[in-house]
Amino acid sequence: MGFLTADGTDDADQCVDLEDDSGAVIAAVGRQIRLWRESAGLRAKDLGDAIGYGENQVYKVEGGKRIPKPEFLDRADQVLGAGGKIAAMKKDLREARYPKKVRGLANLERAAVEFGAYDNHNLNGLLQTEEYARALYEMRRPSFSRDEIERYVAGRMGRQEIFERQPPTMLTFVQEEVTVRRPLGGRGVARRQLEHLLEIGRLRNVEIQVMPTDREDHAGMGGQFQLLKFGDGAALAHWEGQLFNRLVSDPKQVRIIELRYGIIRAQALTPRESLAFIEKVLGET
Repeated sequence: MGFLTADGTDDADQCVDLEDDSGAVIAAVGRQIRLWRESAGLRAKDLGDAIGYGENQVYKVEGGKRIPKPEFLDRADQVLGAGGKIAAMKKDLREARYPKKVRGLANLERAAVEFGAYDNHNLNGLLQTEEYARALYEMRRPSFSRDEIERYVAGRMGRQEIFERQPPTMLTFVQEEVTVRRPLGGRGVARRQLEHLLEIGRLRNVEIQVMPTDREDHAGMGGQFQLLKFGDGAALAHWEGQLFNRLVSDPKQVRIIELRYGIIRAQALTPRESLAFIEKVLGET
């Protein structure tokens, strides 16, 4: 099949407007929330105060300009007496969190029985805390709007549902040492991110490895990538560049990525050594 090309940025969170098919879903959910609120005789400020959100945030959700978080829907459902009808829309919004051009990749992640990733300039999106992810999007150039940032952060956090999948997906990550040491977002964000790494790295189905900067031999000079393997034996690779991503399905090309990933893992610190290394960096941060 060769390459399937899709414009994107790192971790497949391509930045697009809400003018794809997900926009209609988001708008419909917002419209339903507004109808329930008006039926209850509440102002946007009243609803916001009751559920812990600002009036402006409520208006943006109702106007289809922001994707409400699951807790927003749960609280609104309770306050407005919707009997589960608003909370049930969480399922509809799950797919809408992902931009159209990369929604298929998120679905592939959910279907994979094995997932492997090598990252060399920031932590993999599946390992990121919400504030670390937000810091990454805030430092992008050209700049994103606040609503865009919130949407992309929500999409990235939504992908982390893979950790809850049953049966568990086997997840392996190799991170360059600099991605662990670089304090993106500031010292506080970095500390909480390192603590999160240690927590995730202790899961039985997750292995995190650190590639030391002083390695004289390194099989990952071609850049970062992801590998996905499925229950039927099929495999795909996802290669990431500055302005575009490529989903690689050609078996010969996938085998090359598999070979490189195997060597990269052998060259990196072991998972146990890596957790000790992360603990050391945390102590220095």
